[in-house]
Amino acid sequence: MSRTAAARLLLLVPTTTYRTEDFVDAARRLDVDLVVAAEKPNTMAAALPDHLLTLPFDDPAAAASLMREYARARPIDAVVPVDDATTVVGAAIGQALGLRANKPAAVSATRDKQSMREALARAGVRQPAFAVFSITDDPKVVAAGVSYPCVLKPLVLSASRGVIRADTAATFADAWQRIAAILAEADVQALGQGARKILVEDFVPGVEVALEGMLTDGRLTTLAIFDKPDPLDGPFFEETIYVTPSRLPQETQQAIADCAAQAAGALGLSDGPIHVELRINDAGPWLIELAARSIGGLCSRTLSFGTGMSLEEIILRHALGWPIASLEREHPAAGVMMIPIPRGGVLERVNGIESARAVPGIEEVTISMHLGQRIVPLPEGGAYLGFIFSRAATPAEAEISLRRAHAVLDFTIR
Repeated sequence: MSRTAAARLLLLVPTTTYRTEDFVDAARRLDVDLVVAAEKPNTMAAALPDHLLTLPFDDPAAAASLMREYARARPIDAVVPVDDATTVVGAAIGQALGLRANKPAAVSATRDKQSMREALARAGVRQPAFAVFSITDDPKVVAAGVSYPCVLKPLVLSASRGVIRADTAATFADAWQRIAAILAEADVQALGQGARKILVEDFVPGVEVALEGMLTDGRLTTLAIFDKPDPLDGPFFEETIYVTPSRLPQETQQAIADCAAQAAGALGLSDGPIHVELRINDAGPWLIELAARSIGGLCSRTLSFGTGMSLEEIILRHALGWPIASLEREHPAAGVMMIPIPRGGVLERVNGIESARAVPGIEEVTISMHLGQRIVPLPEGGAYLGFIFSRAATPAEAEISLRRAHAVLDFTIR
């Protein structure tokens, strides 16, 4: 499609996402006619009925039908889901309108860990051994039949929510009960039958990395590989620091990209961004998670391409079929720290923000939770206090800056 100012782009934005601002800013830079849809009515929707829509994200077929009706008078040139909650409905709308998009079945497989594991197993992708159980099963019986160490996971949650390592039958039973309580929550129950199952998989030792990629007609372009320098060995798996470029050997990075491409193909994904979590040990890369969306939170702000293009602009251009001058990441090393929640309670005060911003190499410190908000740490929670961003000449320097900035922050939690 040729680039014109009349291009109309549909952005699917769940109300819980961090990412609205960055995608809207990218759309403004591209001068598109932006239509934003959420699952709840916007207070400005009455004044902008053609540009602020409400769609049932939990019913992709109904959402697709509504957008077919909308598009009869106002054709849509691209649809972009910005977070996990909108990937499936985005694929359904894309298919209904004949736009560049993944097949809904392929995206659905990324949203259900059992479906994903089974598809990867059929294709021979290296991944942990796994089994799936109902929450009505007796955890003591299940615990007696699994190997240790293992990792228990809900099928339908993300951001490490409910992910717990168990080393013994006793810790397995405790982890099972904690996950069962999470699955009983109303927001999780609304996700369907997957909320009644628990995935148990072998714990894979090794270092963990994340790959950010873009699929075009089934071909994967690696946009960045992030090292995760903090060990993620459990019992919970709270991610903190991401640093790029990776310090792993080039042949290892190529093996990571090959594993990610094989996994995307096994799932049937063809177009758009993917975010892949892998573990690396002497056997090579192991596929841990794959999502049909870009990196979460505000972490994409670490990435810049060509002459300063953001990841969000890359994604929008790709969806529209517009040319992209360069997918090469700008060369300075960059890092982000997702500020962990040290304990649960009410966030009362944050001290040291300006001192953290003054640390050499720090670009920004953003506290995303507001004062007075009740905060919940992992594994029950699935959010972070905020984000610290750094740039430096080397990945090691970017990492050091993040740690120094975090050390001067002080959180009062009641």
